[in-house]
Amino acid sequence: MNPVRRGASTRVQMRKSMASAPAPLEAGAPPLPEDYAEFLRVTLPQQEKAVASHRFGSERVWLKKAGPRHGKLRYHLLAAIAGALRLDVLKPVPNPGGEAAIAIEAERLRELGAAGLRVPAVLAQQADGLLISDLGQSGRPPVVLQERLDQAAAAGPAALLATWREGLAAIALVHARQTYLSQAFDRNLVQCPDGTIGYIDFEDDPGETLPLAECQARDWLSYLHSTAMLVDAASPHAAAAQWHEVLDQASEDVRDRLAIAAGRMRWLRHLPAGRRWGRDTQRVRAVARLLARWYGR
Repeated sequence: MNPVRRGASTRVQMRKSMASAPAPLEAGAPPLPEDYAEFLRVTLPQQEKAVASHRFGSERVWLKKAGPRHGKLRYHLLAAIAGALRLDVLKPVPNPGGEAAIAIEAERLRELGAAGLRVPAVLAQQADGLLISDLGQSGRPPVVLQERLDQAAAAGPAALLATWREGLAAIALVHARQTYLSQAFDRNLVQCPDGTIGYIDFEDDPGETLPLAECQARDWLSYLHSTAMLVDAASPHAAAAQWHEVLDQASEDVRDRLAIAAGRMRWLRHLPAGRRWGRDTQRVRAVARLLARWYGR
């Protein structure tokens, strides 16, 4: 917030603040597009965080502001690994950051929403910011699938596999609509109050550099990467049955790409298991172990 000039009266400052604030909504009146646009225009400069929730009338909304553009150096290691394994599906998709990421997210949300999938609605957009709806309903917030999986794991293998299957089904639904996600990790899948799984976080677009089958195979590997440690420690054989049942619905191209990935990632199951090697190493190892077991390699 800008400092108050010496000598400026409190009354003058209050008038300036009131003049810059969005007009209050009439009781019971639904917001109009221009209301959301004005709220975004006024609130964006005041928000310090990259992403934050706000109350607008009776609604909870989310405001995402453009951050600094991302460099490409951080993608070189992943690209080298993908090249060594000869797996295009593992090639990193750069997140450009800045205003480009805002434009990508808005476009992807509209695309997925038009496909009938549960994603936040784009309420207002400008070059450096995006205002989107919350996936909660009637004051009840959505629950991140990652949290639900952790809770289910504590309840036992049956509860974990039932929850894990919900994530599989949610990704399969996206693919059945002939589209794909961006980062299909468990943290980006949320259960809405009505039980429907929704999808969030679309700051990059794999479809700009990869064909549809690669994008969809990448979705499956992303989900396994975020959940394999739990599944591998619980009931990998029962999980294999669920995996193959869901993958039977996938296209032949996607199944072929996943089978190739399983073969070329096979050696990664021998990575060290100790925590001192980092959680990402443990996750990659768990994915390789599951794929090797599930594909009989």
